[in-house]
Amino acid sequence: MTLLRAALVGFAAGVLSVLVFHQGTVALLHAAGLVANPPFRLNPVPPLGVPQLASMAFWGGVWGSGLGLFLASTRRRWPPLLAGLLMGICCSLVGFTVVAALREQPLMAGFDTGRWWRSLVINGAFGWGTGLLLLAARRGLRG
Repeated sequence: MTLLRAALVGFAAGVLSVLVFHQGTVALLHAAGLVANPPFRLNPVPPLGVPQLASMAFWGGVWGSGLGLFLASTRRRWPPLLAGLLMGICCSLVGFTVVAALREQPLMAGFDTGRWWRSLVINGAFGWGTGLLLLAARRGLRG
């Protein structure tokens, strides 16, 4: 698979994973009363005022593109599900550091363990789902 194709397939896998796995996990946690915000939120977010779901899907695509490139270019064969899960954990860490600093929020979610486990579960599901979709795409592109 060429690197361009890996990036594009990764982007699509990331977008789909946000819509299915990330938001599906949010829906399950919301139904169980474990998260306050419902899934598929369309409220506008700064700085461009795009719907929150569109913003999450775009950034999921960016992360998925990175995962697709990583899996296509690394010499060692990483299992896509494991690489995706690790990517989801990295998403949480970036959110608790870089994004928090940009938004002038407490770093590391103020060490709130409730926010930590929810973020790790939701973003872990996103990453795992991206890996699963990339695995399915790899098999589909071969056959």
